[in-house]
Amino acid sequence: MSQWVKVGSAGEVPEGELLSFTAGDRQVAIANVDGDLHGFDDFCTHQQCSLAEGDLDGTIVECPCHGSQFDVITGEAVQGPATDPVDVFEVKEEEGALQVLLTEE
Repeated sequence: MSQWVKVGSAGEVPEGELLSFTAGDRQVAIANVDGDLHGFDDFCTHQQCSLAEGDLDGTIVECPCHGSQFDVITGEAVQGPATDPVDVFEVKEEEGALQVLLTEE
């Protein structure tokens, strides 16, 4: 079952930036890449550092702790030490709200 969860206000994530939000019981990072919003787990799969604290270069976020890199669109780990991908989430702005689609397992 999936549901949209409000995490913030529309326009809250500036272009070229990423921020962390609480969505239910998860921390989700949202990146704004050329006006397109991409949501993904905020925690690096290597040692659980916050990816929202890292650097965004195009569609690649670099973990601030050990330099692992992830594609914010696919979640794929593109550079180690992390090898496991991060989960990705649909994001939308609707009626002034920033929302993330969470899927319950």
